Amino acid sequence: MQSLPARSVAVVLGTRPELVKLTDLVRLLGPAAHLVHTGQHYDEELSGRFLTELGLPEPTFLTGVGGQPRAVQISSALAQLDDLFTAEPPLAVVVQGDTNAALAGALAANARGIPLLHVEAGLRSHDRNMPEEHNRVLIDSIADVLCAATEDNRANLLAEGVDDARIAVTGNTVVEAVHGQLPPAPERAELLRLHGLTADSYVLATIHRPENTDSPDALRAIFTELAALATDGRPVVLPLHPRTRARVEAAGLEHLLAGLTVTRPLGYGEFLALARHAALLVSDSGGIQEECTVLGRPLVVVRRSTERPEAMADFADLVAPGRAIGEAAVRRLAEGPEGLTRLAALPSPFGDGLASDRIVALLTAITAPQQLAAAA
Repeated sequence: MQSLPARSVAVVLGTRPELVKLTDLVRLLGPAAHLVHTGQHYDEELSGRFLTELGLPEPTFLTGVGGQPRAVQISSALAQLDDLFTAEPPLAVVVQGDTNAALAGALAANARGIPLLHVEAGLRSHDRNMPEEHNRVLIDSIADVLCAATEDNRANLLAEGVDDARIAVTGNTVVEAVHGQLPPAPERAELLRLHGLTADSYVLATIHRPENTDSPDALRAIFTELAALATDGRPVVLPLHPRTRARVEAAGLEHLLAGLTVTRPLGYGEFLALARHAALLVSDSGGIQEECTVLGRPLVVVRRSTERPEAMADFADLVAPGRAIGEAAVRRLAEGPEGLTRLAALPSPFGDGLASDRIVALLTAITAPQQLAAAA
């Protein structure tokens, strides 16, 4: 970005979904972006591959954050970010979503009086049992620019007393992420062939949230329902998160995986390719609730609450672990090709794919006073 100096915008993240959603913004910023990875989720198989696949620059890595309790993650990242921002003060800090990394980045910016921009502001589940809900509210309370993905997100912020002048409805960066990372049709066809899958004839599932994986009863209920959905002509494909695999083994539930088509964790493009042609998605992921609206596929969300009600209007059903999973899945599958055609024709409620461009313009505006001061 010509108008912003090199490494003048610190983009603080720590998880794979943040990498995906901030990729286009980082590319648009170019040399102005200073990527800072807290290591909240870092392993070479998943995060390392994501960095390479997405073509992102080598980040500054923090240490000792991953695998720690929430308070330790935030405090350790905050101390290291404070040192980093003291040594190399950015003109602005960008955080995305509701992770511990995002909260640490927000607090570090606030402590040093650095303008803070929050991508994906205003999401609310109204479920105080979710650590992420607290992170969202705290970040939004101190952000200088709040990039709300939807008008509903903006309304949430206004209801909490946030000054309207701090809010911009930008759309969600997930839309351009999906468009940019979805492989072209010939590559998708080859991926389906390699996985032995037929388009529109399989279920794709992911389960990783602690509310599901940390409860043996929830895990048993979820995998029992998924196994019941699998038939000879309709496999249930399960890219198995390492955390989920460990919890399944600890609970002695390996037998429930026998009827499923278990795969390694997938790269983002490969996952999107499989999701694009699935008859149904079943997941507890927040990001998939958005991605399904861009891909035009139905989703059963296995969670007790959601911060993305926009997806529930047409694309998704929110259910708790148990029989409701199978009931919602059977209902969606019964809609057949007509249901898939209907969803494919609907616009995503999360925007037009220009969110990152709008956010760069906002960053240019909030850093202008500091650049002028530095030049004086």
